[in-house]
Amino acid sequence: MPALNSRQRIHTALNHGTPDRIPVDVGGSYATGVNVEAYAAWKAHLGLDTPTILASRRSQIAWVEDDLRRRFGIDTWPVLPRGPRNPPEVVLPDGSYRDEWGVVRSRPTGGHYYVSYEPLAAECSLETIANYPWPDPDDPGYAEGLRKEAEKGRAAGYAVVLCLPVGMLHQATFLRGMENLFVDMLRNRRLAEALLDAVLDVQYAVTARMLEAAGDLADVVMFADDLGTHDRPMLSPALYRSLIKPRQRRYLDMIHAKTRAKVVYHTCGAIYPLIGDLIDIGVDVLNPVQVSAAGMDPARVKREFGRDLCFWGGIDVAHVLPRATPEEVRDTVLRMIHTLGPDGYVLSATNNIQADTPPENLCAMLEAATGHSLL
Repeated sequence: MPALNSRQRIHTALNHGTPDRIPVDVGGSYATGVNVEAYAAWKAHLGLDTPTILASRRSQIAWVEDDLRRRFGIDTWPVLPRGPRNPPEVVLPDGSYRDEWGVVRSRPTGGHYYVSYEPLAAECSLETIANYPWPDPDDPGYAEGLRKEAEKGRAAGYAVVLCLPVGMLHQATFLRGMENLFVDMLRNRRLAEALLDAVLDVQYAVTARMLEAAGDLADVVMFADDLGTHDRPMLSPALYRSLIKPRQRRYLDMIHAKTRAKVVYHTCGAIYPLIGDLIDIGVDVLNPVQVSAAGMDPARVKREFGRDLCFWGGIDVAHVLPRATPEEVRDTVLRMIHTLGPDGYVLSATNNIQADTPPENLCAMLEAATGHSLL
């Protein structure tokens, strides 16, 4: 097999084929990025003195420059979500900001932005939801520039990753608060359903606009809607199947109708009991396979679900990348290639690479992956 370009390599892997080498992703999405401090350390280690561009303010991840993508064989090109023109984000005096949903986010030193004010936490009723100032999904800002950015990635031979808005469950917790929403699910289901549906209606329409703008140029689309904690799913399988799954199915049905791109679902945590459900609603690729979470043994996941599902991730961002030696990182990479690969696998970290990751370990991860031929 001749050497493939990045787009061909990703396509081969995500169609359950074995490419020339395992595809790799660093900086290809809002869930597989590099913290700006880690990125600055990486460039300093390599002797590079170039300005760092912020790819996502909220996540504090850097835009990975094209020279680094090519030098380390990175195969992905991100097209990240935009915001509306009206209302714009409002920066508050303490450095926090309020987004178009009315959610306020603040950033601790060295971290990324977290929700610090949930506008529906104190009081929420059916009337409140009906009268809430929901974002306008027809605002042109949501699709502005998407096609041009996707065309740049396609022309350069990368696999274009169109990142969709954060998922319905995530956004509902940002508005209502996680504890409040989960209590609503059990004690006031009608209220929980009204909030989920209101959020989904906005996200559904925004996503449709994004896909109409650039869906034909996307190789994969990614959306994030966490379902797991470290030791179990956030919801019981029964509650997920009755409340969340039908709404996610509606969303994914629309995505598959508007693009031929593979759907990558990002969910952290111990979600083994729900993997079959994700396949059922049309998920093509699971990210990140959080190997440190309960039940997420990669060999078991590959064995049981590898015929129907591809995998994207696998390299532990909490322990291995920040704390292992470069040689241990290389060993982990090769082991994961043989466990989750050689077909149906894109190698990346299990979340955004954090500020405490030594640049030597980032180099070791990429060099081990791209230097291991599958031919």
